Amino acid sequence: MADKPVMTVIVPNYKTLDLTKLCLRSLRKYTDCSRIKVLVIDNDSNDESVEYLRTLDWITLVERKTTGEGGPEMHAKALDMAMEMVDTELVLVIHTDTIMISDKWLDFLLDKINAAPDIAGVGSWKLEVVPPLKLFFKKIETFIRRMLGRKILDREHYFRSHCALYKSDAVRQTNGFYDNNSAGVTMFAILRDKGYALPFIESEELAKYMRHLNHATMILHPTAQSRKSSKPAKLRKLNAELEKLHAREILADDSLDK
Repeated sequence: MADKPVMTVIVPNYKTLDLTKLCLRSLRKYTDCSRIKVLVIDNDSNDESVEYLRTLDWITLVERKTTGEGGPEMHAKALDMAMEMVDTELVLVIHTDTIMISDKWLDFLLDKINAAPDIAGVGSWKLEVVPPLKLFFKKIETFIRRMLGRKILDREHYFRSHCALYKSDAVRQTNGFYDNNSAGVTMFAILRDKGYALPFIESEELAKYMRHLNHATMILHPTAQSRKSSKPAKLRKLNAELEKLHAREILADDSLDK
């Protein structure tokens, strides 16, 4: 008798056909799917992306109706709806622009969350490797701004939902993902205040197993508020990253849908 799945992977979807295909096909390519469940929540896309999702029999698709919600609210409410269906010990939330690149990703995350009994979750603040030169100049810029007495934005870190793995019972001890904040902000604070350990995974380490195509949704589907991220230079950078991930080959492999 096969072991039951240890983890549910939740993927909210909204109008990102190619990214959704790449995300799910990479997940299928690099995962023994008998060990996981995949739960995709579509946020009322009404487009070819949900039509594609309806053809996949290896995922569970929930088509959620929305009521004039903004992007962050829509995303967080989708995660909460999905949590009502989770029956595995662990739950991983990712974006459609989170792409698996190694068949060792699952065991890597399991080792992280099982490293100590008081760990309620593991995750990342960012999932991108910053070139050393760019990081060096960023530190110089921060130093100069401090010297000039200018304001430095010092945001408190939490597990961003492009990669956040939790013990399901710990999530149920909170108010869920949605609370008028970015998904997971208050959840992280509640779990921390309850005394749970919440170790971060460094971007350089996590990037050996998966990649986050930063701002891919805004670049490929720009809105009036995201024109800055959709500039040609950003698009060229995204295309270069897609080439490194062999995205074309994965998108051309229809067998990964079956």
